[in-house]
Amino acid sequence: MILTTTDVIQGAVIQSYLGIVTAEVVYGSNFIRDFFAGLRDIIGGRTGSYERLFEEGQNKALAELEQRALRLGADAVIGIEIDTGTINVDQSGVLLLITATGTAVKMR
Repeated sequence: MILTTTDVIQGAVIQSYLGIVTAEVVYGSNFIRDFFAGLRDIIGGRTGSYERLFEEGQNKALAELEQRALRLGADAVIGIEIDTGTINVDQSGVLLLITATGTAVKMR
């Protein structure tokens, strides 16, 4: 399975477009991670725990995107975009949302 951000695959011919596929990964907030991220805001520097969380989330979203495309009979997913956001749950917490979207295609 080829996963790409481009809308074409060099040297390949797209036989059919199978539709848009999406995958979502949602993480709950973590008090300890939020605490240390808050300290980093004060003293400066990168927040490694959140960087690792987003990297893991992106990998999981791409893996889920691939599985959903396979169920459609796709050989590739083109035009992939990854987006991040938050969902406010209440006054004390948010959920982190990572979404991957692309077009499932069948190649010759």
